[in-house]
Amino acid sequence: MARVRHGVCFAIACALLSGCVRFPASPAEGAIFVPSPNHNARRPDFVILHHTTNSNAEQALKTLTDPARGVSSHYLVGRDGTLYQLVDEERRAWHAGASYWGGNTDLNSASIGIELDNTGSEPYPEAQIVVLLDLLRGLKERYRIPASNFLGHGDVAPGRKVDPGRLFPWQRLANEGFGLWCKEVAFAPLAASFDSQVALQGIGYDVSDPAAALAAFRRHFIGSDSEGDASDEERQLLQCLLIAKRQEAGS
Repeated sequence: MARVRHGVCFAIACALLSGCVRFPASPAEGAIFVPSPNHNARRPDFVILHHTTNSNAEQALKTLTDPARGVSSHYLVGRDGTLYQLVDEERRAWHAGASYWGGNTDLNSASIGIELDNTGSEPYPEAQIVVLLDLLRGLKERYRIPASNFLGHGDVAPGRKVDPGRLFPWQRLANEGFGLWCKEVAFAPLAASFDSQVALQGIGYDVSDPAAALAAFRRHFIGSDSEGDASDEERQLLQCLLIAKRQEAGS
């Protein structure tokens, strides 16, 4: 028995040294790690975009790598297009916090988080967007992420977060296949039974705070911070987006 056990341990040690396997994150006390091939890496199904609110990438990196702060993201894209990776895509980064989208209440476990070096009140530089688009193409190809699952932090945490803000070029991203968008030139007449809150919920928003959900929708799809009830044009846009979302799900 001892010979068998020593042989297993030697094989495992060789595999570890060759980089074939990893130790578990928190091995049990006294346990012998015998790796099984029967497992899967998590497959992210969402990408959540953020802005850092910092004036430079160095400040953001300090925050995202500070153990005391307890926040992170998989990637950070600098204003000049420099791309930083902070967390392995197979690991769970701490970027979305309390969140909701389409019934999913733990976006951290199902998403890739990308921070964009931006104060939240400035246009996004071309160099930054070019690098972001290239990064998104790779993520979409690797994980087969649906177009409508490319979201902002403000979408999944309405009332709590607003990033990446009303100046973010969502339409440009949608034209490249990253994000839900209404491509109709003319809106169809509203259905007699149309309800704005039902439409917001159908798109994915948490409507427990109706005003916050409507504000998040406006910020993302209209680039507006206006308040009040949904206008007829906004209601038509909601209907168009809901149809687009259903068509994507059925394709």
